[in-house]
Amino acid sequence: MKKIFFKFFKKKRNSNNERYKNYIIPKINEFYKSIDSKDTISFLHYGHLGDIINSLPTIKLLSKTKNCHLYIQSDKKIPDHAITKDHPFGDVYLTKNSIVKLIPLLKQQRFLEKVETFSNQKIDIDLNFFRELPINFNIDSVRWYSHLTGTFPDLSETYLNVASNDKYKNFIVIMRSLRRQNDQIDYSFLSSYNKIVFLGLENEYKNLKDKIINLEHYESNDFLELASIIKGSKLFIGNLSFGYALAEALKVPRLLESGPNFPLVYPNGHKAYDFYFQSHFESLVKKLYN
Repeated sequence: MKKIFFKFFKKKRNSNNERYKNYIIPKINEFYKSIDSKDTISFLHYGHLGDIINSLPTIKLLSKTKNCHLYIQSDKKIPDHAITKDHPFGDVYLTKNSIVKLIPLLKQQRFLEKVETFSNQKIDIDLNFFRELPINFNIDSVRWYSHLTGTFPDLSETYLNVASNDKYKNFIVIMRSLRRQNDQIDYSFLSSYNKIVFLGLENEYKNLKDKIINLEHYESNDFLELASIIKGSKLFIGNLSFGYALAEALKVPRLLESGPNFPLVYPNGHKAYDFYFQSHFESLVKKLYN
């Protein structure tokens, strides 16, 4: 039995090594060659929304010496094993409507020379290839794109630039998806704070409204408006979601509700913390709010 066990795992390891040598390395070298030889680099991404935002620091750094074009693909199917019942777009990474809402935000970024919906344009770097990498995906997801391109930005710097929206200036802003919540965390204590608003979907808002009595709700028209409201906030709180990706990119004071089973995102920079426990949550809100 022991011999069969070791034989099986040796065969699996050899198979992984062959895939690495014959598939992964050639593709990485292809990306590197494009970066080394071309003045204009075209990138493709099909989502999730937060993944697209997390790719921006790498693109921004490359834009210092390259013209960068970003193409966003809609309706790419999520593999069956990765579909969750509470994913906002069902069985696809991004819908056409979500791209319509995203593009105004991306077009505000000066380091992106062109942003368009993907329609079979020629692509130099497929940013989705991070899903093929033989890495532990519990590393900080913003770093995936560094390993694709060999480009390592300073993650303490901002990588989204928007004007501040004063609609909810000095509010605590919350975006908390129904996925990846930490069941040990209770938001009820926030009822003692004035000026607190939830940005996001109606069902996500209702999930918190019975905990935070004075919680307001606002659904933005597009993601540029969403980002500008977060920019003007006193404090952002969220779990692993698109909202936190925006707050991280904008480098506003921010708290990340981390789930013990899937710590995929880590704060980088000043006035940014993640928490797993209630007492830490409450003390960090007090620290950043004051």
